[in-house]
This record gives sequence, C-alpha cells and structure tokens, in this order.
Amino acid sequence: MSIHDDFVDQLPDTDPEETREWIDSLDAVASVQGRTRAEYLMQKLLERSHELQFGIPAPVRTPYINTIPPGLQEAEYWFPGDEHIERRIRAYIRWNAAVMVIKANKAAEGIGGHLATFASSAALYEVGFNHFWRGKGAGQAGDAVHIQGHAAPGIYARAFLEGRLDEEDLDGFRREIGGRGLSSYPHPRLMPDFWEYPTVSMGLAPISSIYQARFNRYLHARQIDATEATKVWCFLGDGETDEPESLGSIALAAREGLDNLIWVVNCNLQRLDGPVRGNGKIIQELEAVFRGAGWNVIKVIWGSRWDELLARDVDGVLLDKMNSTVDGDFQRYATADGAHIRDHFFGPDPRLRAMVEDLSDDELKSLPRGGHDYRKLYAAYRAAAEQRGAPTVILAKTVKGWTLGEGVEARNATHQIKKMTMTQLRTLRERLHLHDEIPEEALADDAEPPYFRPPEGHPAHTYLMQRREALGGPLPLRQETTRRPLELPSDDAFAELLGGSGSQAASTTTAFTRLLRALARTEGFGHRIVPIIPDEARTFGMDSLFKEFGIYASQGQKYQPVDHSLLLSYTETKDGQLLEEGITEAGSLASWTAAATSYATRGVPMVPFYIFYSMFGFQRVGDLIWQASDARARGFLMGATAGRTTLLGEGLQHQDGHSLVLSSTVPACRAYDPAFAYEVAALVRHGIHHMYGPEPEDVFYYLTLYNENHPMPEMPEGAAEGIVEGLYRWAGPPEGLETRASVLFSGTAHVAAREAQAELAEHHGIGVDLWSAPGYKQLREQALAVERWNRLHPDEPARTPRVAELLGQGEAPVVAVTDFMAAVPDQVARWVPRPYTSLGTDGYGRSDTREALRGFFETDAGHVTVAVLSSLARSGAVDAGEVDKAVARHGLDPDVAPPWTR
Repeated sequence: MSIHDDFVDQLPDTDPEETREWIDSLDAVASVQGRTRAEYLMQKLLERSHELQFGIPAPVRTPYINTIPPGLQEAEYWFPGDEHIERRIRAYIRWNAAVMVIKANKAAEGIGGHLATFASSAALYEVGFNHFWRGKGAGQAGDAVHIQGHAAPGIYARAFLEGRLDEEDLDGFRREIGGRGLSSYPHPRLMPDFWEYPTVSMGLAPISSIYQARFNRYLHARQIDATEATKVWCFLGDGETDEPESLGSIALAAREGLDNLIWVVNCNLQRLDGPVRGNGKIIQELEAVFRGAGWNVIKVIWGSRWDELLARDVDGVLLDKMNSTVDGDFQRYATADGAHIRDHFFGPDPRLRAMVEDLSDDELKSLPRGGHDYRKLYAAYRAAAEQRGAPTVILAKTVKGWTLGEGVEARNATHQIKKMTMTQLRTLRERLHLHDEIPEEALADDAEPPYFRPPEGHPAHTYLMQRREALGGPLPLRQETTRRPLELPSDDAFAELLGGSGSQAASTTTAFTRLLRALARTEGFGHRIVPIIPDEARTFGMDSLFKEFGIYASQGQKYQPVDHSLLLSYTETKDGQLLEEGITEAGSLASWTAAATSYATRGVPMVPFYIFYSMFGFQRVGDLIWQASDARARGFLMGATAGRTTLLGEGLQHQDGHSLVLSSTVPACRAYDPAFAYEVAALVRHGIHHMYGPEPEDVFYYLTLYNENHPMPEMPEGAAEGIVEGLYRWAGPPEGLETRASVLFSGTAHVAAREAQAELAEHHGIGVDLWSAPGYKQLREQALAVERWNRLHPDEPARTPRVAELLGQGEAPVVAVTDFMAAVPDQVARWVPRPYTSLGTDGYGRSDTREALRGFFETDAGHVTVAVLSSLARSGAVDAGEVDKAVARHGLDPDVAPPWTR
C-alpha cells in the first residue's frame, strides 16, 4: 500500500458500498476493455473534476497524443495563413541555410556549422515569424525571441530572403575577421545590430528567458515601462533540458504566473551522440516535470494525417502502441522504410495492421510528426499566446535533419554533419520541390551550389515581407533606441563616502549600502536602480533597504511578517524595487542580465547592482557572466565578503581569493578591488557615467566589497583619476625618511601594508611609500595596448605603460600585497621597471581568525616587511641580517611548505 493509499484511508468513508461499486466498475473496464479504455475514463473524470473545481491535482502525464484535439483546432485555432506559400518560403530558407553551411566548409575545411537543428525546427520558427512574433516597428519593444543557437543558419537564410543580408554575408558564415562574416551562433557582441539574446551555451537561454519575462513584469509593476504586450519566447532542444539551468527555475515562472512566457521544446529525441531517452519517452517525462511545476503544457506530437487513424482507433490499440513505444524505436522508425514501419509498429497487432492496410509503404514512411505540421503548430502557438495565469511549454515532436536525406536524417551523427555531396543536394532539392528555382546544371559535380532568393514581386517575397510588416518589422533585430532616457545623478549622492567616516569604523560593504540608498533616493535617477540580492541581504547589512524601497513581489505581501514591528522588517510590495531572488546565484545573474540589457531590449536603461557572496559569483555562474558580456550588459556586480582572509571562521568553500583572476578573463569586465569607501564611490560614479552617459560603452563593473571594519579616510585630492586607472600614490614614507621601497596594496591588504610601513621605519630605518592599486586588470590592459602600439610603430618614440610611468625607474623594490591570489598583482609584473614581488593568498581557505589566516597565507605585516627587506638585501641595499631580525621578530618558519601545498 502506498503513502497515498494510507492518506485516503485516513478520511471517513460515508458510503463504503458506493465506493466499492466505483472500484469494481473500474476493475471491470480494465479487465474487459483494457487498460487504455480505463485510463481514458479516468482522464475524463479528472477533467470533469477540474471543471467542477474539486481541487484534485491535475495528472502530470496525459496520453501520448496532441493536447489540442482536431475538432478544437478546426473550430477555434484554424490556420489563417497561405500554407502553400509558407511552405515555399520554408523551402527557400532550408535550401539557403544548407548551401551556406556547405559552402563555408568547402572554403575552409572544418569551419563547422549545423544543418540538422534548423532542418528539424524550420516549421517551428516559420509559424512564429509569419504569425506571432512582433518586431520593433513604430518604436515598440516587440517580442523577445530566444532562438536556439544551432539554428542560426536558418535565421540568416531568412534574413537573406528579406534583403537584410546578401550573398557576401552568407559566404562569410563563420568567417568574421576582416570582412562581412556572420557569427557562428547568436552573438550580440559580434553582431550588435542583429542578435539580441546569446543562446548557444546549453541551458542558459531557458533560465534567461524566465528572468527576462519576470523582469518585464517588474518594469510594468514599477510603472517604468509598459510591457504587458510583450511575449518572451524561448526555443530549446529536448536534450538541452538535462542542463540544470534549463529546468532549475521553472517553478519561479509558474509561481509568478508568467503567462508572458512561452517555451518551445524541439523534441527530435536526439542528443549530439544518441537518443535523449532511448529507453523512455522524453516528451512524457518533460510533460510531467512541467505540469508538476504548474506550467500549461501543449504537446504537438502527431501531424494531421494521423488524425484519421486516431479517429478509427475504437479499441485504443493505436493509442496503446503510441504510449508504449520508446523513443529509441521512434528514432529508428524515422530512418526506416515503410515496410519496416508496417511490420514493427503496426504489424504485431492485426487490428493495427488492418488500420493502415489502405496506405502504401511510402505513405506510412511520410506520416508526419507534429512539429513539421503548420496547422498543428499554429493551433499550439495560438493557444499558448492566449493562455492566462501560467507559462506555457510546447513540446513539439520533430525529426532531426528532416528532409536532408539518407545518411543525415535522424542519424546519431546528424548533429556533426556539416557537408553534403552533390547527390545529397540533388535529393534535398527534390524533397523541397525546388526544380524550377534550382536548375539541374547548377548542381553538376564541379559546380558551386547557388543560393536562391525570390525577386521583389514574387508571391513568396511579397507574402514574406507583408507578414513581417504586419507584425512590426524584422526579427531578430537589436537596436539601441532609448524610449525612456536616464537622468544621471549629481555628485551629491557620492559626497558622504568621498568624505570618509572620520574615526568611525566601517566596512566597504556598509559604505556601499549607504551609497546605494543615496543613489536610490536621487531624483530622476534612483527609480532606475535595480538592487539584486540572492538571500544574503542581512549578511551584507542591506536589510535596512527592505522597508524603504520594498521587495518586489508580484502578489504583494499577503501575510504579516514576524518582524513587522521592527524598523528593518521584511517588506514585500507589488511595486518593490529590490529583487530578493532567494538562494539562486544563477537566477540572480539571469535577473541582472535582463536589467543590464534593458537599455537595448526595451530601450529603457536600468542600473542593476547584483550584490553576492564573492566566492559564489564568478566561480559559480561564470558561463552566465560570459553570456551577459556577449549580450553587452551594462551594470555592476558587487562581490561582497571578498578576500581569502577577511571572512574569518568560514573556510575552504566560502573564502574567495580568485574571483579577481576569473573576472580578468572577461574582456568587457572592469574589475576592481577597492580598499576604501571613497574608492567604491569613485568607481561607481565613473561606471555610471561611463555606461550610461552621452557616449556609453558596453562594459560592466566588478567591485569587491569587504566585511572588515576600519575608519574610512577622505579621498585624497586628485586621486579620482588614479582610482579609475588602477594605481595611485596613497602615502609617502614616514617623515624624515626617503623612499627606499614601495608597497602596493588593494582591498583589505592596506592593513598589512600600513603596519609594514611603520615597522620598516621603526625597526630598520627604511622609508616605504604606499600605493593603492584597485585595478590591476585596467593597468594590464593599458600596458598591453601600449606594448602593441610600440610593436607596430617601430619608427616612433616608444610609449611607456602607465604602471611604469607611475612607479618610475630605479632599484627600489616594489612589493604588492593582496587578499587574492598573487596572480592578480602579477598581471603587471613585466611592466614594473623595478624589482617586483607579489604576495597573495594562493591555496585553499581555512577556518580561523583574520590574523591567523594572514599569517598562514603569508600576507600579513610580518611577511610584507620580510619581502621588502629580502628584496633590498638581494640588491645589496641592506645587510641580510636585517631579514633574519624580521623573521625572528615575527616567529616565521623559513622551511615550512608554501600555503598552496598545504
């Protein structure tokens, strides 16, 4: 007996005899008429229970047939287009997409490209392009369409028919350097006037689309942008759903009631290597997952020619066969001839065999899957577009490599096939019925296969252009047309941090919270700030923002929070400004990306600040950050609780010493490690003007924030430029001493640097000047640019990198200390024209006090002192005995293994 049986048995049975009669009736139906009939009756009873609003949970699985029955399709969701012309358009697109990939691989062996994905999904896209997806005409934002990355050739081929691309563009597919090439996949960074949403990294488009749809609702609720007419469509493959990001956030979409979100899953039953669920049924599995999560599920499994067979299935034998056949067999049937299908699918049961005795083998072979049927797809799209109260997923069954011919269609290796022989091309021409458009001689063995574009005035061209014009213009299209300008803040919002904290100790995290509040209060600007927090606001001391700005909740707050009487109570509102995402760094980053690209996708610049545990930032969602960079995101990532030694007591999986290394790999990321509150303020001020000013640049900023308290100094006069450049002189040597060495610091390493400066003066009579280096990445990139210029201009006077210019020539050593890996300051080592030593926190974190951790990682004042003395001793500037004195004074063990080996 199951738990569910036990649960039912706990309820009182007011009429046991009636109950027994119902059970006996079900047993009789199953015994006499079979399981299929019994299941059908149960489905009908459940449907009726929902109509009567009994509150019984809906079944998570339905029979393996189309969700929309033929009668409803014909009565309400009938196809309004010209199916013949649309099929011709699809044929032209299919042909040009194939030729483009084939020509690319002929011109450059192994350049790649994909034929099979678009071949299977062409109808899925064409129904959307011709009937549903609104463009950006008349200043509208249109719909957001996340196109499956591997289908890019088909999207280019359609743009070619529209006249947006020409043959030279298509000939440059995957050859972008030095010409008019087309990017391999949807990359806005590379094609900023075409693509909007990067999608090819598997699993990222689904989660991005969810948070895009939710962000659109956020904009509308806060009366920043009218988004109620925008639909977010996302295309993905059935195999892609194995990525955790694909399905990890679907509950959010249902919980928020995102009926502006539609997913189309191309269920061709194949992954890159083989079947998705060879021993199972991926469509049924996904239906259960999505229904269980609260989504509206529409299955499009069988094409129209199956309707008559299902109508004749009075015994339920066909339905039973459909339900029991596994995907591995369905994939096999896609490659088999009609005789095999007759013998193995219909043949075992004489009732099934009789059902198709009037169909030839060729007709059996061509029985279509629903994902290739315009009428079935239109009905599904229309029902999805009209759905209210829940997101919709359309599970459309297709054949991978459809119509590409033997050796390609439905094969396990289909995804990797980039070439086709002339014989295969001739077969494709036959199957696409392009005899008139592509003459025989054009496909001679030594010929270059031609593209085809119907001329203006051709019925297909006229239809194509009229449909897109009626829907608001071409898609995809990325354009930066600002519909809601952003007023930049005055310097008043930054004044408090720039002035320091006096004797009061504060952390840079606390200082940032004060800055964020000041910015959010700024007239004309503050409304556009989007604070994003992954359930760590109290950790970062940001709970003070809850009551003042509110946490966005689509339904408001239906309960009285336990802390309602407190000043810092948890306050949710329908127009709340904060996005408190819960424990999901991936979801938070997807939310940040939606806000950070709103200037382009909506024409409404927003200023997102995503504040996260730095260890769980770049490391955990690096792929999403790369995607955001591709999408030309603008905004701020704030890595709180930064550093390997500042987060005392936490240990290996919490202490971050490498996010600045990871951030250095993202070209569009401006990464900084500020030591003081005024540096945070100066960098945020510069970032806002740099990303949202008159000449905006498509970059984003990563700033580390620390939870260690210190009195915050006032910004030194003239330091602003150096902060942004990445290096400036913070303090000269103690009075009466000349500079004999320099110490560079960033973040909380200023503590060790300042203590070492005092110790070197007091115990060794050595003067050290201190430099704040918040931006090694910026220094490195500037130095690389100078180095490149010198390399390419050998007849010109050589330029000097800024870091070398600032630090100058000489024998005085430079020691750089950081709470991150030594690789961070090492970024500029080769351009420093003085002896250079980096001290960093290489190795795994430990649970202990800050003092113990800095001693362990050899970044405390004692090790900085020894590093300076050792460098001076090697140059002969001091006696080696001075190093021994410092080692003894701090009790250091010269022979202990380095921390990264322990």
